[in-house]
Amino acid sequence: MARPLHKLSAATVKAAVPGKYSDGGGLWLHKRRDGGGQWFLRVTVHGRRREMGLGSINEVTLKEAREQAEHWRLHARKGIDPIKEREKQRREAERNLHCLADVALDAFESRKAELKGDGKAGRWFSPLELHVLPKLGEVPVSDIDQIDIRDALKPIWHSKGETARKALNRLSIVLRHAAALGLDVDLQATEKAKALLGKSRHTPQHIAAMPWIEVPDFYRTLEEPTTTNLALRMLILTAVRSGPLRFMRYDQIEGEIWTIPAEQMKGRLGQTSDFRVPLSDEALQLVDLARPFDREGYLFPGLRKGVISDMTMGKHMKKAGLPFRPHGFRSSFRDWLAEQTRVPREIAETCLGHVAGSQVERAYLRTDFLEQRCLIMTEWARFVTGENEENYDDF
Repeated sequence: MARPLHKLSAATVKAAVPGKYSDGGGLWLHKRRDGGGQWFLRVTVHGRRREMGLGSINEVTLKEAREQAEHWRLHARKGIDPIKEREKQRREAERNLHCLADVALDAFESRKAELKGDGKAGRWFSPLELHVLPKLGEVPVSDIDQIDIRDALKPIWHSKGETARKALNRLSIVLRHAAALGLDVDLQATEKAKALLGKSRHTPQHIAAMPWIEVPDFYRTLEEPTTTNLALRMLILTAVRSGPLRFMRYDQIEGEIWTIPAEQMKGRLGQTSDFRVPLSDEALQLVDLARPFDREGYLFPGLRKGVISDMTMGKHMKKAGLPFRPHGFRSSFRDWLAEQTRVPREIAETCLGHVAGSQVERAYLRTDFLEQRCLIMTEWARFVTGENEENYDDF
């Protein structure tokens, strides 16, 4: 015979004195002396009686308690322990929360097309991965506030100011991405955190660059045609960044022009044009000298696989007792242009692959000054190799 259901009423629940009252079907009300009360359900699963709480009478109405009871009785009739099933569902729900780590990865994936080399170098994501996600990665993004962000970045705010700034910038992007997903986030949290952190005491350290007057002497020390020496010589002669240089391929060279794919050019995001680099006679000789090291079409392959690393070139300079870094040769070249020539600024900046001028100016000025840059790189090579040590006031 089925047990009668719905024996209680809302009025009974409210007026009940302390004690336990059955609503039927295993649903019970436990009324306490302080006036509060608790719903609980008794079921039998595999011959074992189970008792699970369904919530306080102040939060769960009689109707809602009955609906919950019926839901969990159905599980019991199927031989499923309702207490274990509810705990399982709770754990799954927690796993499905939009934690910061998941949203950050999703934001990174959506931005890869905008990043150099599809973000494979990891530079966009690493500030978050190293300094934010270890502390906040498992926190639901909707719960993150300025206090959380401040506490996460405080250890590096003054000691690694630039890294902290990048982490804050990336986090702001992630929060905007979360908002676009429809999540409830505080888009001002990063700005509030910045206000709490105060002004950073960190002083940016510029990359140490060799004075241009010393470049020829250093260039002469690279005479032995090793991969490292050849790469450093080409880096000096072309004034490009080490990334495109390390991945330089023979099939990118046509005649006296080396064409760097647009996606390898930092600071030229959104542009579909490649960047042409004029090669001097000295640079073309290096291309021939590098052929014995050719692996998979790369001029400067690594010792075992891939291409030569930026660290390898840096170690060479450090071993020579020099305080300068390979990237600094771009500054050496730019200083030489400024102090020894009358080359217009827009041409000088184009030599470095920089996007010069305003957006409107660039819309009308489509040239890359290739002809003028050919002359410049030829004169730079003559200076570097010691063929010409004169001033270039008329150049």
